[in-house]
Amino acid sequence: MKGIGFINHLINIVIGIVQLILGFRIILKLFGAAETAPFVEWVYNTSNPLLHPFEGIFPSTVLDGTFVIEFSAIFAFLIYTLIGYFLTSLVTGFDRRWNNE
Repeated sequence: MKGIGFINHLINIVIGIVQLILGFRIILKLFGAAETAPFVEWVYNTSNPLLHPFEGIFPSTVLDGTFVIEFSAIFAFLIYTLIGYFLTSLVTGFDRRWNNE
């Protein structure tokens, strides 16, 4: 059980970091943060590889010329959350099956 708990904890940490980075990106884009600010630039550069598989799925909506709703980032956030859920469920399912045999 300790090994399975550690694996699930590790999955949750990785997915949590991904969610944090994507969440920052969604909020920064929504509020029209200055892209030249070092933190904003770091968030965008760090989140670009996470968004690569989802590029072009949905258009981004620009409100009032500054505020951007980036639907691809929101979709990526949801998909990574589901991946984390399914991975932890899979690991837990294997553990239950292994212990019942």
